Order: sequence, then C-alpha cells, then structure tokens
Amino acid sequence: MKRLPLPAHLVEQAQAYADGSSEPAEPRNAATVVLLGPSSDGPNVYLLRRQTTMAFAGGMCVFPGGGVDERDDDPAVAWAGPSPDEWASRLGVDGDLARALVCAAVRETFEESGVLLAGPDATSVVSDTTTEDWEADRAALESRELAFADFLVRRRLVLRTDLLGAWSGWLTPVFEPRRYRTWFFVAVLPEGQRTRDVSTESSAVAWMPARSAVAAVDDGEIFMMPPTWLTCLEIGGYDSPDAVLAASEGREVEIFMPEVISDGEGHILSTPERYTALIADR
Repeated sequence: MKRLPLPAHLVEQAQAYADGSSEPAEPRNAATVVLLGPSSDGPNVYLLRRQTTMAFAGGMCVFPGGGVDERDDDPAVAWAGPSPDEWASRLGVDGDLARALVCAAVRETFEESGVLLAGPDATSVVSDTTTEDWEADRAALESRELAFADFLVRRRLVLRTDLLGAWSGWLTPVFEPRRYRTWFFVAVLPEGQRTRDVSTESSAVAWMPARSAVAAVDDGEIFMMPPTWLTCLEIGGYDSPDAVLAASEGREVEIFMPEVISDGEGHILSTPERYTALIADR
C-alpha cells in the first residue's frame, strides 16, 4: 500500500489538534482478532468487508473485532490460560481492563465469525456453533441483549485465553471524529469449527493468504486501514498459523498513534519502527 500524501484539510486538522485549538475525541477501548488458518502460501487471515454505511471504516476490510462492553469485565467468567494480571503485563493495562479486553476479543470474534474460543474445560473447545440455539445466543450477544459472562456461565464454558496471542496496539489519530484504542490479538481457527458470514456489520467475508491480502490492497482490489494492512504484511512473513502464534509469545504491546509527519514531498502518517524494514523490502 503506497503511503499517499495526506490531503491538505487533514494536515490542517491535525495541526489544530497539535496546537490545542481543537479537542480530540475520547477514544474507546476495543479489541480485534486476526483469525488464522493454513494455506499453500503462508497463513490465511479471515477478513470482513464493513458495510459502506458504517460511520467508522465503512467499506474497509477488517478483522473481527469491536468496542469493549462494560460487562466484559466480569470475574464470574471461568478462565483458562494466562491470568488477567499476566495479560495486563502483556497489554500494558491494569487487570480489570485486561480481563475486559480478552473477553471482548473472544466475544467479538464469536459475534462476527461464529468462532468461539471457549470450551467445556480448560483443554477443549466447543466443536459446533452452527445450530439454532447457538445462533440465537450469538444474535443476542451482538444486540447486547445478552452479556458475554452470562452466556459463558449459563453454558458452563471456560474462556480459552491460552488460544490467544497479543500482537499490537493502535490508537486512532487525533484528527478522526471517532477514535479507538485497539489491541490486536492473533488466534488459530480451532479444529472442528468454521467461520460463518453472520455479522450484520459486514457486506462480505473471505479467507485469503495474508500475502494475497496485501497484494489486493496494493492493486486497489480491496481497501484497508493502515493497521490492518501492516498486520497482514507482517503476518505474511510467517510460514504457518502456528508460527504466528509462537511469535506472539512474550510480546508486550505498546499502543501506537500515527502522527502527521513530513516525508520531504508532503505529509504522511507515521508507522512503528518495526514495520520500516518490511515496507522498505517491498
């Protein structure tokens, strides 16, 4: 994805926030999950194309995810894997927010793909979420009629946080009217489960190799926001989903907010240093 110069009006907006003459919107905490599967060309990623009518990122291809529900922070949830305090260390937040972010990541993945990272015990996952009773619960979660903790408790399910890996964190630039502080996770599609086109926020869904997704954006066939494109670019450098998950072990997330910078010819958005070499090698 060529880093095109920012329009003059966005540069002016950014300057207004930088000098204090405008007040940035308060960001909302969010979580997104890169669902991974195998392919002959490296890891597959699951993408949703957001409805063009959506106020934020309309028409963009994204990973399953969304904002934290205040009810996601519930100690009643049965938990397997790293503790909330361990997740707090990885995500750079306190224990309560860490629990909410992990729960939001699993909940949003189920709502938007039908994939559920939970099981009857700490060593298994549910094998089928396609029946009518599961779909009724998924729809109730999506509409916020049902709290995720109540759903797990009623079904006697354990949250499999050990199936998640922490990957990165992004904060929407100050000049955007809707802002999110989003933690990116990675997870391999559990054996026996399959994704379904169920989200009301998407107009299409697809599995494709991360490398192909990057090329499709470069060719103008699909559109992504920079964090999604950069994530695909990075993940495309691995040979398999398991290799991506292994690479997430021990990662500590630092939230990065793109800023308007000069590239000598115009103004562009900055990117984290760890992506510099990846972009230069293209």
